[in-house]
Amino acid sequence: MTPAIIFTFLSFALLRMPLAFALGVASLVGLHVGGLDFSILPQRMMHSVNSFPLMAIPLFMLAGELMVAAGILQRLVDFANSLVGRVHGGLAHVAIVAGMVLAAVSGAAVASASALGSSLVPSMRQQYGTGYSSAVVASAANLGAIIPPSNAMIVYALMAGSSVSVGGLFMAGVVPGIILALGFMGLATFISMRRRYPLVGGELGLKHVLIQTWRALPILLMPFVVVGGIVAGAFTPTEGAAIAVVYALLIGFFVTRQLRLSDLPRAMFNAAVTAAMVGALIAFASTMTFAFTLDLIPMQLTSWLQDFTQDPLVFLLLVMVLLIGVGMFIESNAAYIMLVPLLAPIALTYGIDPLLFGFLFVMNLVVGMMTPPVGVLLFVMCGISRISLNELMKSAWPFIAFQYAMLFACIAFPGIVTWLPRALGY
Repeated sequence: MTPAIIFTFLSFALLRMPLAFALGVASLVGLHVGGLDFSILPQRMMHSVNSFPLMAIPLFMLAGELMVAAGILQRLVDFANSLVGRVHGGLAHVAIVAGMVLAAVSGAAVASASALGSSLVPSMRQQYGTGYSSAVVASAANLGAIIPPSNAMIVYALMAGSSVSVGGLFMAGVVPGIILALGFMGLATFISMRRRYPLVGGELGLKHVLIQTWRALPILLMPFVVVGGIVAGAFTPTEGAAIAVVYALLIGFFVTRQLRLSDLPRAMFNAAVTAAMVGALIAFASTMTFAFTLDLIPMQLTSWLQDFTQDPLVFLLLVMVLLIGVGMFIESNAAYIMLVPLLAPIALTYGIDPLLFGFLFVMNLVVGMMTPPVGVLLFVMCGISRISLNELMKSAWPFIAFQYAMLFACIAFPGIVTWLPRALGY
């Protein structure tokens, strides 16, 4: 199977073939070299996507699409503006707080970036300039894959098998996600004071805060209903995603009253396209995982790493450095699918907490969504704001550096990640 493995990485990295196509061709090469029946491929592909937990991904995506179509973003912005609008960097704080709440609704960074960018960048650029405004929105959107529910964590848990639960990973992201958001707000305050941006923002007064909180309350309750039910064991992540869809429909039809029946086909189509891309990657990657297994790649890699070092911390740092490089060049879902089946079992042999390893794996690749040359969030924001990548990176690097600092802080102090899920019994 080794020729198939070599072909995969060369075709994707050098020939720039689409990853799913490269994986499929590589699997055919591997099976041919191994003298195995090609009929194994569709069986492996069907088995990989015939998964009840995997259904949570399209349902959470649909819930996010429906909530955006329902007009929740303006209520979230008004709520955030009433809380933090009248401080240094107020509009940046509004974007970050709105990003936190939207993260707990959509579960996807790219969806959050599209919604926040189109709504907030036009008003922010008048005060802060286009580059800084886009960097703040991209950072706020990146919370979508850290704060639960997270589609990235669902994919990781699926690829890692029974060693880690979706609910446990969800809870592992809560404390780091809050710290990241507070850190972004601290950076925004520092930069705004240093550059002497003017004070702008919402109306002062407790009455105004209460009014906006009441208007946003149905939206703010959604994460508690969905994620809380999953954590409490009242329903599975897939059932929670279905409840989120129903909740989004109720919000759109009876609370904001902006959702129309004519909006449903578009929302369903958008969710289906994104989910189909993830499903295709998982199906094709399952054949490569099968090829890895036949070629004993996991055992060989484990043996090599254990010969190189017996120290779990050294192994963890090696993986993190590897993922930093991977995140710069490979789309995150593809990286989960290719690397989690290889590295997660090895982490267990080193005695590393599977929740800690899973969260660090996800967070590393999430930060990779903001690192060039293939940072998907950077390209989304460049398209929305109509600026060059260089201009965006001039303002984005402090936020990227803080996220990497947070990543290594979680390695140094693993309780940041594991305290809450362990307290809840995971």
